[in-house]
Amino acid sequence: MRSTTSELNWSGTVTYTAERVVRPTSLDDVADLVARSPRVHGLGTRHSFNDVADTPGVLLDLTAVPTDLVVAEDRRTATMGAGTRYGVVAPDLDAAGVALHNEGSLPHISLGGAVATGTHGSGTALGSLSTAVAALEVVGPDGTTSTIRRGDPAMQGAAIHLGLLGIVTRVTVDVQPSYRMRQDTYGPIAWDTFTAGAAEVFAAGYSVCAYTVFGDTVSEVLVKSRVPDGADDVAVPADLLGAPRLPGAPGDGHHTARDGSVGPWWDRLPHFPIDAVPSVGSEVQSEHFVPLRHAAAALDALRGLAHRIQPHLHVSELRTMAADDLWLSPTQGEDVLCIAFTWKKHPAEVAALLPDLEVRLAPFGGRPHWGKMSSLDATAVAALYPRLPDFRALVATRDPDRKFASAFGERVLGT
Repeated sequence: MRSTTSELNWSGTVTYTAERVVRPTSLDDVADLVARSPRVHGLGTRHSFNDVADTPGVLLDLTAVPTDLVVAEDRRTATMGAGTRYGVVAPDLDAAGVALHNEGSLPHISLGGAVATGTHGSGTALGSLSTAVAALEVVGPDGTTSTIRRGDPAMQGAAIHLGLLGIVTRVTVDVQPSYRMRQDTYGPIAWDTFTAGAAEVFAAGYSVCAYTVFGDTVSEVLVKSRVPDGADDVAVPADLLGAPRLPGAPGDGHHTARDGSVGPWWDRLPHFPIDAVPSVGSEVQSEHFVPLRHAAAALDALRGLAHRIQPHLHVSELRTMAADDLWLSPTQGEDVLCIAFTWKKHPAEVAALLPDLEVRLAPFGGRPHWGKMSSLDATAVAALYPRLPDFRALVATRDPDRKFASAFGERVLGT
């Protein structure tokens, strides 16, 4: 095990306040450290842009615990170490003939961290990554391991847990037979045309995302289409709401191929290869989720802040996700539009802008991403999550002495 202090998140904008960061290399090490530590919290690949994964005690960096991939005999689920990166395990799943239903934009994130924070990919008919969780192996306050399974009354609260229920060491997720995909790009689309036809745009493929800086256009729409089993390819529309299909580009080392070529699911669902610098590489991020039925009104409301947004913005990515019933899910209740901002590395300026941005989204019930920047406090968050009292009760049951408590949980969730 390696122990260090004063470590940063991926973007270098959050300094962990933990007394030390320890990188265990086995499940036994994790259990021993939990049992011996008065305060402890799990840490993945450090892609959160806030202190959701911090603790005043010991941070356990789980990325060195072996993946130990196990595909079930019925080939409906796969179990692996929580610190495993999606981009690392995905080719192994494909080699075993199975696939995940979705991936996030970055394959660099850990499985455990993604599901714990409600991280997602895109697809109006697809649930977030957390909805695929079939079981969690959790080290409790005394160092013993228990398993929470789908069907257990606690699972709806435990799937998105923000590290407050224990140290999740292994995750079992749903898988399906492996499949192939292609990516095509369209654009630009006039702003009013896009907002009026947003539902049509996001229904154009298996997974669709769009990019804008809140000017006169949506600059690009990226459509990811599944190729049916046995087929060589799949037809795609010649245009999308009148916008042409762009030439696209093969994989260039920074992006996955967008030229319409057919490839494996794990090399088309993410936007970036695992061995490339993810996203911009120097940034901060915020993201909010609003009901898809409010897409046009919410986007127009944000566009009214364009003069303040644009000086600090790299790009905004628009995606959709299907509704679920997980207690802390930003997609709880109905299908949503996900409005993600990749900001320039201007954390102070972005923090100053967020309250006004979030006021614009308040009429639509805008829920923030748990792992990204937000100004909302516990009162505002409680109004957005009707099952938050149930989650607090679950935390009190599983961690009565608050070994896994965090400043984020106390400040934002009132736990």
